[in-house]
Amino acid sequence: MSLNLKLHSGFLSLALPYYSCYSTPRTRHLRSRNQTVPAIRCAKRTGKQRYPSEKKKLKQKHKQVLNDVNNKFEGFWRLSKLAVPVHKDPGKDFIGVSHALLDEITKVLQFPVASMLPAEAFTVVRKSFDARKVLKEPKFVYTVDMDVSKLLDLEPRTWDFISRLEAKVGSVEHMLHKRASGDLINIIHDCKKVSDDTLLRKEISSGSEGLYKYPRTRKPKVAVVGSGPSGLFASLVLAELGADVTLIERGQAVEKRGRDIGALVVRRMLEMESNFCFGEVMNTLVHFGAPANILVDGKSHLGTDRLIPLLRNFRQHLQRLGVTIKFGTRVDDLLIENARIVGVKVSDSKDNSQSDIQKLGFDAVILAVGHSARDIYEMLVSHNINLVPKDFAVGLRMEHPQELINSIQYSELATEVQKGRGKVPVADYKVAKYVSGEDGDALSGVVTTNRSCYSFCMCPGGQIVLTSTNPSELCINGMSFSRRSSRWANAALVVTVSAKDFDALDLHGPLAGVKFQREFEQRAAIMGGGSFVVPAQKVTDFLENKLSASPLPPSSYRLGVKAASLHELFPTHLTDALKHSISMFDEELPGFISDTGLLHGVETRTSCPLQIPRNNETCESTSLKGLYPVGEGAGYAGGIVSAAADGMYAGFAVAKDFGLFPADIESILGKAQAAGFAKY
Repeated sequence: MSLNLKLHSGFLSLALPYYSCYSTPRTRHLRSRNQTVPAIRCAKRTGKQRYPSEKKKLKQKHKQVLNDVNNKFEGFWRLSKLAVPVHKDPGKDFIGVSHALLDEITKVLQFPVASMLPAEAFTVVRKSFDARKVLKEPKFVYTVDMDVSKLLDLEPRTWDFISRLEAKVGSVEHMLHKRASGDLINIIHDCKKVSDDTLLRKEISSGSEGLYKYPRTRKPKVAVVGSGPSGLFASLVLAELGADVTLIERGQAVEKRGRDIGALVVRRMLEMESNFCFGEVMNTLVHFGAPANILVDGKSHLGTDRLIPLLRNFRQHLQRLGVTIKFGTRVDDLLIENARIVGVKVSDSKDNSQSDIQKLGFDAVILAVGHSARDIYEMLVSHNINLVPKDFAVGLRMEHPQELINSIQYSELATEVQKGRGKVPVADYKVAKYVSGEDGDALSGVVTTNRSCYSFCMCPGGQIVLTSTNPSELCINGMSFSRRSSRWANAALVVTVSAKDFDALDLHGPLAGVKFQREFEQRAAIMGGGSFVVPAQKVTDFLENKLSASPLPPSSYRLGVKAASLHELFPTHLTDALKHSISMFDEELPGFISDTGLLHGVETRTSCPLQIPRNNETCESTSLKGLYPVGEGAGYAGGIVSAAADGMYAGFAVAKDFGLFPADIESILGKAQAAGFAKY
C-alpha cells in the first residue's frame, strides 16, 4: 500500500509529477570468475544500446523541437537538468528559486550576473535529489519554467540573451503556453462549457433526437462499486457531468476504518469488510488538501497520516454534487436482463448471511473494486463474464534499519537525513534484475522461464502492515507516514509469476492466479502460527537455507514476527530466483545482505492476478453490456495514480456513452496508455 504518488500514465490534469527514483550507487563488488551468474538484461536501452528505430525517433523529436520555436520572446522556456550542489541548496523542503538556482539559470542563458535575474520570472516545476556515486557530490536537480514576458518586463537587458537561446531536447524547450496543471474539476467545468455550445449547435442544426440515450429530463443512473482511487475519480467525473451517481463501498468511511484498523493492531480483530484493502485509499489532488510540494517533488509522497482529512474533503465534494454514498454495503450479485446489466444486489457488509438483500436498479455499473475483492471475481465467473489470468509478482518484504540504507546511499551525507527533518530526503532504493531461465531455473529444473526480480513499493522511514482480508490467510505490505521518520526501511522483493507457475501447482481456470495467491498466504499464516504473527527470517539465513536463531532483529510489524524457514515457502524455482536477485542487489547496494536485514512473508498482492477484458474506447466489458471494469482490480492499473487516471478515463467514456460528454476524450486528456504488465 505505497502512498508514493507514482504516476504511470501521463495525465496533466492530475497535476502530479512522474515518479523518479533517487539513483542507486554503482556496482562495487564483482563476482569471481567461476561463480554462476544468471543472465542479466537491461530493461531500458540508452545511448548506443538504442535500436536504430529509437534513434531515428529521437532525432525526429529533436528536429521538431528546433523547428517549433517561431518566436523566442513569446510564451515560456522550460529549463531542465539544472543541478545545484547540496551544500548550496536550502534543502529538500524548499521549492522556491534560490540564489544558487539562479546561478545555474545564468549559465544556460549565458547571462553575466545571477543577482540581476528576477526570481519572480521563474517557477520550479520539478525538484529531485541525485546522490549517485558517479557524481563528485550529490545535487538537487531542478526543472524550471521561465516566463519570457515577465522576465523582459522585470529585466529588459535579458532580451539579447534570450535571442541567442537555442532549444535542446530534454534540457531547453520552448512552449507557447505553459503546461497547465489545473485540477480535474476545473478541466471538467471548461469541458462542459465547450460541450454545451457544441450540443446547442447540433440541436439547432439537426434536432436533439438521437443525441442522447436518455431524455434530458432523466439523468442516467450509474453505480460505482468501490471507493478507491479509480472509483472516486470515476464518480467525480460523472457527477460533475450530470449523472445520478451512487458510490457503493463495502468498507467504512475513512474515519471509521481507522478505528477498525486500530482494533486489528491492538486486539488482533480483523474486520473482514473494513481494513487496509477495502476503502477510500487514493492519491488525491491538492484541490482536496494535499500539500502543494507534491506538484514539485521529483518523488512525490503524501503519507498515510494525511489521508483522512484529504479523503473527507473529497467525499464531501461528491456529496455536494449529489452523489449518494453507501458505506458498509457489499455488492453480492448483478441484475442482468437480455445480456445487459440493469442493477445490483447489495447487503450490509457485516451481515454474512445476506438476509437483507436489496435490489438497486442502474443504467450502468462501474466496477472499481481493488485487487483483493475475490468474492466479486467469483460472482463474475458465475455469470460467465470473461476473466483472463495475467502475470503478476510474489515475494517477501525486506526490512533494514533506515540508517543503514541512508549510509549505503549517501555515505557521509547520511547525517543530513535527520529522520526526515534534515536537508536531504530519507534514502530509498529501487533495484531490478532480469534472470534468464537458463540460469535461474536450471538449478531446480522446474518451470524454466525468464523472470523479472525487483523491489516493489519501497517505504523509507516506514513500517510493515497487515493487508489480509481473511483470518486464515496472511499477506503484508508497507507504508510510510508523511515525515518518514520511522527507524526502518522496507520494500517488497518480488519475482514474476505466470500461467506456467499456476499449472505447476495444478491451478487452472480464470481464477488460477487468485488460487496461487491464496495458497501461499495460507502457508504463511501456518508458518506464523496464527494471530496474524508474520513468519520472518534473516536474509543471510534465507540465502543459506537455515532457520534464524532467536532473537530476530527488531521489526516494525506490530503484531509480532516468528522465526520461520521462508526458503521453504515458495517452490524451489521461485526461491532460487529470489536468492539470485538478492545477491545481485547486494552488488548495487553493498551491505544490503546483512544480519540486520529481515525478510517477512508473504507479499502476494503486488497487482491484480487477472484482467477483465473491455473495449479499449468505451471501457465497457466485452462480456456484458453496461458493465465497466476499471482500475487495479480489473487489471488496468498498477498503482494509486494510474488507478485514479483509469477511473477518470472511464468516467468520461461512460459519460460519452450516455450523451453527457460529446467531445473527444483524447482531445481533453490525451491518449490513454494501454494496460500491460510492467516488470518494474
